[in-house]
Amino acid sequence: MSASLQQQARALGDPTRHALHRFVVDAAEPVDVATLTARFGLHHNAIRQHLAKLVAAGLVIEDTAAATRPGRPGRRRLTYRPAPDTAGTWGTPSPYQQLSLLLLDLLATGRDAREVGAEAGRRIGRRAKRDMDPVDQLEATAARLGFEPRRMERAASVELVLERCPFEAAASANPGIVCDLHRGLAEGIAQATGGVVQVTNLIARNPKRAGCRLQMERTTAGTRDRA
Repeated sequence: MSASLQQQARALGDPTRHALHRFVVDAAEPVDVATLTARFGLHHNAIRQHLAKLVAAGLVIEDTAAATRPGRPGRRRLTYRPAPDTAGTWGTPSPYQQLSLLLLDLLATGRDAREVGAEAGRRIGRRAKRDMDPVDQLEATAARLGFEPRRMERAASVELVLERCPFEAAASANPGIVCDLHRGLAEGIAQATGGVVQVTNLIARNPKRAGCRLQMERTTAGTRDRA
């Protein structure tokens, strides 16, 4: 067992940290200390200490949430999400599990790959908080799947540059189906916002080198619909 795996095993050996890790893994979006404090009934300092050990073990990733009030300085909220490299370990789902379920749906129904992906994306989008920025949701989903997205935002247009392809083997064998499934997934998440964000294009690259670009536009039309 490597030192990294030993550190992860020690971190998850504590029942509270194990429960925290599972909650972060199962959450539909990145979670913050306040959410975890309310869920587990522990002092926020205890939650932070447990999270620090999970971060140090490479089990979760700590991010700084985007400012919700432009122009107002202050301490930004920290959020936590599963580390993509640990997907499929310690009882967590693998991105390939989701891909296999989408492919099974594709085979069983004979529907278009983008349509299958969009249906799954709408389910993901409806689980997010009503006030969550849809671009944040798309970025979080891409990160959870292991795409390592890098966000580029200019006025009303947004791009997520996908620095890694977690489905390199499958995408190399059939890029049309795999890329269409994930474009549909993004479109479905965007549709669940009621038109606040629209996916305009997915520029596919060689999966061995990654760098695909998911292009979006913010709109003023539409209202969030999670019915």
